[in-house]
Amino acid sequence: MIATMIDTVGFAAPSAEAPLGPFAFTRREPGPTDVHIDILFCGVCHSDLHTARAEWAGTVYPCVPGHEIVGRVVATGAAVKGFAKGDLVGVGCMVDSCQQCASCAEGLEQYCERGMTGTYNSPDKHTGGVTYGGYSKDIVVDEKFVLRIPDGLDPAAAAPLLCAGITTWSPLRHWNAGKGTKVGVVGLGGLGHMAIKLAHALGAHVVLFTTSPDKRADALALGADEVVISRDAEEMAARAGTLDFIINTVAAPHNLDPFLSALKRDGVMTLVGAPAEPHPSPTVFNLIMGRRSLAGSLIGGIAETQEMLDFCGKHGITAEIEMIPIQRINEAYERMLKSDVKYRFVIDMSSLGTV
Repeated sequence: MIATMIDTVGFAAPSAEAPLGPFAFTRREPGPTDVHIDILFCGVCHSDLHTARAEWAGTVYPCVPGHEIVGRVVATGAAVKGFAKGDLVGVGCMVDSCQQCASCAEGLEQYCERGMTGTYNSPDKHTGGVTYGGYSKDIVVDEKFVLRIPDGLDPAAAAPLLCAGITTWSPLRHWNAGKGTKVGVVGLGGLGHMAIKLAHALGAHVVLFTTSPDKRADALALGADEVVISRDAEEMAARAGTLDFIINTVAAPHNLDPFLSALKRDGVMTLVGAPAEPHPSPTVFNLIMGRRSLAGSLIGGIAETQEMLDFCGKHGITAEIEMIPIQRINEAYERMLKSDVKYRFVIDMSSLGTV
């Protein structure tokens, strides 16, 4: 336990039913390996809404969400070597892990066998309470979980890379999306638009599946080569057995079979959207008749997150964002539920000064 603490402020959900509002709390003083970050921008992820409204089990209140964080280093511990005051840095979905298990040793801290520490709503071994996230003035994080934001990227539009970016990058890389492959993306939202951008930049032929015909022009502008209206049986039938890989970003229960049918033999569909209720179980014959696989993927490790950021820096890739002040976070949640954002809300944390 660390006795000395830093007073700070943020926005928190006091309960599952109540709106988010101002919340005063404390951060730990930086230890030897810690980095103290002044938060400039924080993306708004659908996971924030799920957690704040207790749609996933285990929310501890008050809950300060936010895990797409970009800010400036204001102080470092004596043993920190990789960062200095003034550096532009990021913090994603994790702030700690055991650092000893096989997954951690392989740089896959998100699969830590003892449980990684989430940026918010996780047990905080330093304070004995729970972690508080990026809807706040500042944050203190061990340097192993701090990322460098490449020069030239708009820091606000880079914030969603820390979750939406890495959540789509990790499976694209793991299943070798790139030149000579056909990649399907299901859903055009915060995750889906990043999947299109990244798969296109990797050299893949990208096919977007959407229920909304009015998203066709946007998808093509983002880098999709084809757009399929998934409610159109003829359009879906025409893509049967044509794709090597599908990344399914939809965070609502839906029928997976039409998308599994679009895979070639040995094709893989990985789920990255996390609905509050389960998907209907897919037809087993859809899998076994084509030796197809249905998989899942969780964010990404710290090393591959830095790899993704560096790739985005090289290719000038950021998220499409709508900036909001923190005072509009509850409105943003309601709009997210209606898919009324293109394609990620980002909070300008300087608005906290007007709380």
